[in-house]
Amino acid sequence: MASETTLLILGASGDLTSRLLLPAIGQLMEREPGRRLTLRGAGSDDWSQKRWRDCVRSAFAASDAEEQASRVEDTTYTKADVTDRDALAALVEGVQGRLVIYFALPPAVTIAACEVLKGITLPTNTVLALEKPFGSDEHSARDLNALLRQLVPEERIFRVDHFLGRSTLLNVLGVRFANRLIEPVWSADHVQSVLVRYDEALALENRARYYDGAGAMIDMIQSHLLQVLAVLAMEQPHDLDEVDLRDAMAAALRATRIWDDNPVRSSRRGRYTAGRLAVKDDVHKVQEARDVPSYVEEEGVDPSRDTETLAEITCEVHTARWAGVPFTLRSGKAMKERTAEIVVTFKPVRHIPDGLTERPADGGVLRFVLGPDQIDLVLNVNGGDDPFALRRDVLSSNLGKGTLLAYTEVLSEILDGDVALSVRGDAAEQCWRIIQPVRDAWARGDVPMDEYPAGSLGPAGWATSQRP
Repeated sequence: MASETTLLILGASGDLTSRLLLPAIGQLMEREPGRRLTLRGAGSDDWSQKRWRDCVRSAFAASDAEEQASRVEDTTYTKADVTDRDALAALVEGVQGRLVIYFALPPAVTIAACEVLKGITLPTNTVLALEKPFGSDEHSARDLNALLRQLVPEERIFRVDHFLGRSTLLNVLGVRFANRLIEPVWSADHVQSVLVRYDEALALENRARYYDGAGAMIDMIQSHLLQVLAVLAMEQPHDLDEVDLRDAMAAALRATRIWDDNPVRSSRRGRYTAGRLAVKDDVHKVQEARDVPSYVEEEGVDPSRDTETLAEITCEVHTARWAGVPFTLRSGKAMKERTAEIVVTFKPVRHIPDGLTERPADGGVLRFVLGPDQIDLVLNVNGGDDPFALRRDVLSSNLGKGTLLAYTEVLSEILDGDVALSVRGDAAEQCWRIIQPVRDAWARGDVPMDEYPAGSLGPAGWATSQRP
């Protein structure tokens, strides 16, 4: 843990800061009473010091850490144009200890601020933390990486992907590499298919300014789910440090391409129409139900952009371990229910002895459920009234909701200078490369835009799940 760190949030008056960053800082302070942190905020809004400190206190209270606000009571807010050299230089002058600059800004503003930073001397060991998306295509991602490396070395660049901070992905690593039952069968010899799915019951929720320019493909698949694929498909690293782990993930992404090199047959897209969403709690009781308009009628949406709210691609990892196994990545908004899962389906056995009845067509299934975390192992078993009849049964381990917010884990790593669970520059470029053929096919109109009512399982004819 760093002895003293200054966290400078650029874009401090924005939604990301109040909704995600500040509650996470509060929880981190609650969890680590010995951490020494100086908090500074800067934004374009004309906020008083009182308003900023009230915002900090409210956010800390939201994560049950209100008492920790006293530890950052000297926090300051500065109204500043972060694309102005003098204004940005004034923010970093006189910083004691390590400096972490968190760009809670739109991508274009982040790039402009980084250009300005080239003419400013940064404190020793400065860390830069950037939100997705990292560029808008492979070429722009490469240019952005080159710009960042002019400012600080790669090991001090933290490209934030809160999915990589999720305990579920660490659970995947543990199950993969710490079980003789699983580790030897984690390959195309035994695995039939892999599904990574993140469907949300939420609609646009006032995010049109960003989402309408991104869509489900960039917002989720390019930014998050391909990183999950890398964790599932990578070779075993020597350890989980920033070098070995990220080397293994980058190698998996370099080997990944759209299934059969055919983006038309290996991708689908959809967009929600008017419908009714029912938000459910952990025991599946309806808390509220509300009508939502079609996506194209949502405030701030430009229908001419043809933005998708549901995207699915199928990839292949061209390695000896995975060649021939389809990896399907899917994410959608305004679905009937939230479904966040990784589903590994194993091949059926080659032969079942005569005499066993009700023979299943499928092999076993290993499922990781995200938030609350759970691991399910679906097996073909027999017994009961007819000892010769096979049936499907599930062994489950409920791992709970996790004790930390996703951004708490991310911020802890950033403040400690541990970039192992951030996106490395070359990995960000590879994610754009992988999806580009699909983007091109969609831009040409080669893949139809299917429609589905909000609150439904998705477009007619789409497979809704790989659940047994």
